[in-house]
Amino acid sequence: MTDASEADSIVEIRDVHYSVGDREIFSGLNMTVPRGRITAIMGPSGTGKTTLLRLITGQIKPDRGVILFDGHEVPRLKRRELYALRRRMGMLFQNGALLTDMDVFENVAFPLREHTDLPESLIRQIVLTKLQAVGLRGAVRLMPSELSGGMARRVALARAMATDPDLLIYDEPFAGLDPISMGMIVRLVRRMNNALGLTSIVVSHDVQELAELADMSYIISGGKVVAAGSFGELRAHNSQIVNQFLEGLPDGPVPFHYPAPDYYEQLLADREPETANTSTGTGS
Repeated sequence: MTDASEADSIVEIRDVHYSVGDREIFSGLNMTVPRGRITAIMGPSGTGKTTLLRLITGQIKPDRGVILFDGHEVPRLKRRELYALRRRMGMLFQNGALLTDMDVFENVAFPLREHTDLPESLIRQIVLTKLQAVGLRGAVRLMPSELSGGMARRVALARAMATDPDLLIYDEPFAGLDPISMGMIVRLVRRMNNALGLTSIVVSHDVQELAELADMSYIISGGKVVAAGSFGELRAHNSQIVNQFLEGLPDGPVPFHYPAPDYYEQLLADREPETANTSTGTGS
């Protein structure tokens, strides 16, 4: 029997552990993505945000823990079941990932041709409708090389929406955009989510944009969620790492330097073999 919390969520992550070699990425991660809302996932670089998206979409499996998408345990699905589930997800990649040898129309039509048996007339209507929604219906015959960064991101959004997914996933959707394009994408994400009744997950470092956009936010660090809630709740959170991330402070729990031996000891250690070799060479 499904309880109320599960019915109100589309993604459930429970006590997830995941490592790459000796490096632990997640150590007991817990997270819930509510239906019909925009959920932001934030955290310092290297904390596994993109890895989390790969776990949700079944590209990799956790070492331990449960990952549910609409009640289905993703890691346990057979390949055919997993592919069917992925059709209910749309993905906006960081660089847009448009197919460079196809024009705008064909890029948006691509998932429809791959995953449906719709007639060409209906595919045309859907593509034009999605491009109209992102303001680029007039760009149908442009090639990706002719698009600005913001336009390419909007075409990628139209493609992600082409199959009317239940969940839209955005991986760094604001990266490399100018302020105007960034504001446009923020407005589109919110408008599409509300108009189509979507659920969205947004992974980004852009705190200001997410503060305007997200209904629910998570900050992950050290393999776990360190804070969750609205942006108002996050800003009131009594945590140094949360404050460091939200304020962009250079000093705090997240160090500037990657762990290394003592600097001066390492310099001397690197110099000693040279001295020894030089002495040996001179003696001979």
